[in-house]
Amino acid sequence: MDRREWLGALGTLGAVPVCGTVADASAMADHAGKGEGPMSAPHFHFCGIHMAKNNPKLQFVTQHYCAAHIGGAEGDVFQCTLFDGTGKNARLIGVEYLISDEAYRKLPDNEKKYWHAHTYEVLGGGLIAPEMTPEDEMKFMKVVIKTWGKAWHTWPDPKTAIPTGEPLLIWSLMADGQADPKVVEQRDKEFKTDTEKVSAARVKAFGLAKPNVALPKDVNTIGRQWTDDGKDEPKPKKP
Repeated sequence: MDRREWLGALGTLGAVPVCGTVADASAMADHAGKGEGPMSAPHFHFCGIHMAKNNPKLQFVTQHYCAAHIGGAEGDVFQCTLFDGTGKNARLIGVEYLISDEAYRKLPDNEKKYWHAHTYEVLGGGLIAPEMTPEDEMKFMKVVIKTWGKAWHTWPDPKTAIPTGEPLLIWSLMADGQADPKVVEQRDKEFKTDTEKVSAARVKAFGLAKPNVALPKDVNTIGRQWTDDGKDEPKPKKP
């Protein structure tokens, strides 16, 4: 999928409220025609589990509110603001940029160390869009699985009264057993979902085995999409 197809697919789904309510969607639609600012049009809202690259034990349920943005010669960018919840007083904890695999491949290695793959987040069930129909969510995941993200949490500890401390570079969970069970349980309970069942359904739908990539050795580790070594490509799901 090239960049135009990538943005087109996301744009097609952009009118669908994700993790929101009918009232939220109505208000967003009303606002969309009243200005041309960066958040004036309907935008995505999806939920994932983030992990600090320098401390994989530090994990967060993170809400993504994203709007498409067309870049320049370096490629197109999908940009997201990150919150610690879905309520009106949720803390703005960071930002994330998503780019296509095509754009990622052109980056130098000293830049690639900031970008994480989304393959396991999709196939492992870590990324969900609860308010989408199952059909639309699957279309969405087929786009996201091919992207890379660069995320920073600028409010590293949402329990503090103000955002203190150095920003955290975020990494993605890339294999079974890496997610904190308590964080997964918290997210599943909040959105009435079951990560294991979501994962099983996606593995079956994609026909691919889940990635198995080790936790980063240090902050300079360059991410991989599927395997620790050898050719970094997917493997078919075993019967």
